[in-house]
Amino acid sequence: MTAPNQQPTIVVAVTGLNAIDSPGPGVAVIRAIREGMKQPVRIIGLSYETLEPGIYLHDVVDKTYQIPYPSAGLEALTGRLKYIHEKEKIDVIIPNFDAELYNFIKLGTTLRSLGIETFLPNLEQFEARDKINLYAFGLKYGLSVPKDKVIYHANELYACAESFGYPLVVKGKFYDAIIAHTLEMAQKAFHKLSAKWGFPIIVQQFIHGTEINIAVLGDGKGKAISIIPMRKLYITDKGKAWAGITLEDEGLIKLANQFVEATHWKGGCELEIMRTAEGTPYIMEVNPRFPAWIYLSAAAGQNQPAALVNMALGENIAPYTGYEVGKIFIRYAWDHITDVSEFQKISAFGEL
Repeated sequence: MTAPNQQPTIVVAVTGLNAIDSPGPGVAVIRAIREGMKQPVRIIGLSYETLEPGIYLHDVVDKTYQIPYPSAGLEALTGRLKYIHEKEKIDVIIPNFDAELYNFIKLGTTLRSLGIETFLPNLEQFEARDKINLYAFGLKYGLSVPKDKVIYHANELYACAESFGYPLVVKGKFYDAIIAHTLEMAQKAFHKLSAKWGFPIIVQQFIHGTEINIAVLGDGKGKAISIIPMRKLYITDKGKAWAGITLEDEGLIKLANQFVEATHWKGGCELEIMRTAEGTPYIMEVNPRFPAWIYLSAAAGQNQPAALVNMALGENIAPYTGYEVGKIFIRYAWDHITDVSEFQKISAFGEL
């Protein structure tokens, strides 16, 4: 029960609690929300695996429930979310994995009927920026995008090499990209990524340049509420940013605004950019959710996750007009200690 003059607690459910060398955005999203919301917040973690570190970080996540893998389908997810909602009275859900977004988008109307809000792109927006459709998307809206080819058989790599030359970028359907300098490397990448993510495989023209990522929050009506460009300072062997710095660059902000205006993007997303020596910014990928480094947006003065929660709850948020340039994030790892009893609880009962 809420005491007089005390604001009600907002209950936010968040996925993406893994924090491995290719971390999910969940923990960073939660940190930003806890810092950026004016009213009390209760965080419900939604996990897929029993060893996702966020499950056991009790100062970050108040309670965690396991949910079915996306492959289990809409009915299984709906049933589980109804069970969790009966216990927790969720106000907002923020999914943070590409592979789960289709199901959450499809369930938007059902969730809203239960009193649960989301702030996600519609299916048309979601599919338009898919890796499979990205080159056509770029042509349609006048955006620089590398040439690519969607393939289903390894023998198609010959034609890709003839068209694009080496190196090639071989990409999985949902995640992962491997730079291949020879046909043999491309074939190995093809088999590795198809075994992990299924078909199709996307083969993309390699663009030489500087890697830049842009975190974007769109209002769904063609306006960007927040844009934070970041240059990677340290990159892991999986190509993930382990350190980065906010940039001042009107060209990148203009590009992000052009993307949001063209797509009417709703929610958070990340533009992966490769800027050539001539200064041309190529959109390499559009990730349809917050990036793992999204806490940097809060540190720089534009708290995108907190703004998204407020927008999901119906608040009108004016576009941010400035941010701190030169803010650096440096990711690190530490050993979190817990007891086997906690692992047993989440494994046996699906709750902790």
